[in-house]
Amino acid sequence: MNKNSTYPLLLREFFQVIEAQRRVFHQERTYQRALGLILGELFTFARHTVTQGLLALGVTDADWSAWYRLLSRGRFDPECASECMMGETLKHVSREGPYVIGVDGVQVPRSSKKMPGTSWLKAPRTAAFKPGIHRAQRFVNLSWLVPLEEGFSRAIPLKWLPAYTAKAIPAAVEPHKEWEAGLQGIEWVRRQLDQAKRSTQMILVLADGGFERVVEFWKQLPERTVLLGRSARNRVLYELPQYGGIGRPPDYGARAKKPSEWLRGKQGFETTFIQVRGKAREMTYRIKGPYLRDGLPNHPVFLIVVRGIDRKINGRRVKRDPAFYLVSAILVNNQWALPFPAAFLLSWAWQRWELEVEHRELKSGFGLGEKQCWNASSATTSVQWSAWVYAMLLLAGYRSWGLLNGPSCPGRWWRGSKRWSFNTLWRAYRAAIWSASDFRAVWSGSGDNWLQKGDWIAGLWNSALGSVRS
Repeated sequence: MNKNSTYPLLLREFFQVIEAQRRVFHQERTYQRALGLILGELFTFARHTVTQGLLALGVTDADWSAWYRLLSRGRFDPECASECMMGETLKHVSREGPYVIGVDGVQVPRSSKKMPGTSWLKAPRTAAFKPGIHRAQRFVNLSWLVPLEEGFSRAIPLKWLPAYTAKAIPAAVEPHKEWEAGLQGIEWVRRQLDQAKRSTQMILVLADGGFERVVEFWKQLPERTVLLGRSARNRVLYELPQYGGIGRPPDYGARAKKPSEWLRGKQGFETTFIQVRGKAREMTYRIKGPYLRDGLPNHPVFLIVVRGIDRKINGRRVKRDPAFYLVSAILVNNQWALPFPAAFLLSWAWQRWELEVEHRELKSGFGLGEKQCWNASSATTSVQWSAWVYAMLLLAGYRSWGLLNGPSCPGRWWRGSKRWSFNTLWRAYRAAIWSASDFRAVWSGSGDNWLQKGDWIAGLWNSALGSVRS
């Protein structure tokens, strides 16, 4: 792809996405200040604090307090930002298919014992046989997953909901359990779809075992919502009750097999191939049900058992543990049925990992949680700000390239992966802005010849030394 045509397109899409968020800010000067901080995020090479962003902008002699008030005085509205972002995502989702979202708990490590929202939580980087604790804020990430393309998808955050514990340092929001915050996010998505005149559109929610095991989470799911959750191998399930017409109808039928017991034997399994990250994966599975969970007599579910792999593939030994999923059942012609085809559900079950990729990129690459905001409100808003800026960057990149048509890697030793990475996107933004005429009045690029590059670097070095001596 010609980068001369890619960069202007990327910038155009980026500024269109930002302009679509205009109503997040009630004043023009606040909006202009937000634009400055967004550009500061792109050109900050150190920690992503507000101060480093202002230094990247060259704002070194002015008063910085107004920039901090953007996050501490309610001048950035995370709720309105989420509404605008979801409205933009609906342009890429047809009304016929489901709106796919993922929900997952995430911790933002902190070192302070006094920052609002922080508490002692289980440290995820300690050994499973000897868990430790650390200081952190707890959030629930609600993200939209873009439509599949050759088995690829990407998670774009819609809302980062604070889920602070009851023992956390008091903040501007009430404490919530993880499943309560996740349920609030799903209900919010349902309301947004209804307001967009998509009341008949289904929501497919991808969740891990932390949400699937909570009975109340299943009970309070909004209508026209299907939950696909990773389940335990020993989950207690029951058959549907059979009523004989005498006495009180039973809530449950006979106890069914545990999910792990369905792995025995070879009969009853089906095989299909699904695209996962550009490769065809063989999936051996069986579907059983409908069943009832203990505590959920009015919510039938289907069990999907995926057999593990322990064999050589292309000369390499591959071992993958079996997986078990529970999915909401729907009523069709007075019979309980799967809400979507099995291959469709298995394809999306793989994509829940995109939320983990998002967490890594936000915390390790984009500096989420590094802003030095200690106000009872800004301690939360600063995290939501970083997730919002990250979402706008990704959405503009997706509109420019799709998932697989990003720019080639500039290095000759590696041509890049099939799906563009966040680092590729970040590098493209910097190159696009730097190549604009307003940003490169006297700068000239290097040539392809190493001898020419040597003279060019020497010239820059001499110019730098000359400016220092003068």
